[in-house]
Amino acid sequence: MKITNISIRKVNKEDSRMKGIASVLLDDEFAVHDIRIIEGTKGLFIAMPSRKTSTGGYRDIAHPISQEVRSMFEREILDAYEKAEDTPSSIDDDEE
Repeated sequence: MKITNISIRKVNKEDSRMKGIASVLLDDEFAVHDIRIIEGTKGLFIAMPSRKTSTGGYRDIAHPISQEVRSMFEREILDAYEKAEDTPSSIDDDEE
């Protein structure tokens, strides 16, 4: 499995830890959208798409099974984020 395309949308919200949203295309055949790029205490990391559960927590909708694949996603997405043009767009609070 290879990531064949990454789209980055930088986010312009100064009071938010979310810095961008990524979409990836796997093997030119399968897309994963709404991967969040978050500023944490140790730097940037990714958060996979998730939904709110009935108990108020969050559960990933799609995610890598192995640490090796998770690291590949994070490395490639964060590299694309750093290379992306600094033309942030505003988003609604409910997308966070």
